[in-house]
Amino acid sequence: MPTKVRAGCKDNWNAFMVKGAEFTKNDIPSCPTTATQIPNKIISYSAAKTLCNKFKHYKNFSVDAFVHFYIDDYKFDSNNGIWANWRGALKILKHFAGIITPDFSTNSDFPEPLKIWNTCRMRTFGYWYGVLQGGAVINNVRWGKKETFKYCFDGIPKNSIVAIGTVASGLKSLKNRELFTVGFEKMLKVLKPKTILVYGSDNYECFDKVRNKIEIVHFQSAKDLALRGEVNE
Repeated sequence: MPTKVRAGCKDNWNAFMVKGAEFTKNDIPSCPTTATQIPNKIISYSAAKTLCNKFKHYKNFSVDAFVHFYIDDYKFDSNNGIWANWRGALKILKHFAGIITPDFSTNSDFPEPLKIWNTCRMRTFGYWYGVLQGGAVINNVRWGKKETFKYCFDGIPKNSIVAIGTVASGLKSLKNRELFTVGFEKMLKVLKPKTILVYGSDNYECFDKVRNKIEIVHFQSAKDLALRGEVNE
């Protein structure tokens, strides 16, 4: 028997986003990869907002680029961000070819419940945009220390396209590189991806080891482009 909803209740948790979704044993929604092609270009959510403002008088404009969220959380997760103001986010994202699911932070010094919540939100937003809104979606994969391995790959289909951001991973530090490599190898074992999109440097041994087996597609970060005097839109 359906649960009666008390009059005046508001969905502060965005439960509507997972209507019809399947859930893992950790109660994280499964997010299908709805994209059928590798993006020609990716741009940040901040750049996407700027473009939408620039072309606000052209309602039907479209950009052949996927939107990524490899930027500081406050730029997309605030009181007016994609989670709180999902209607506003949809108005922006609909002009683009697809999205890489949000990179909500799961830093190693975060409390475990917060890391699980942000992992859940990545899949939730992706499911909503891909399945309920009909958009093209590629899953972002983010892990931390070994304790996150029990849930951080949940809800991502095997043998699909996945995306990884290396910009804020501190990989120049050997300690961080070792931690990243352990998670990368675990991701390969669990998800068996056919294609990996890398935002930021892919000039690391862990990627080199699998290039003959897995397609690695590199996208330069905004920082790299800026250093070269190019513009990232």
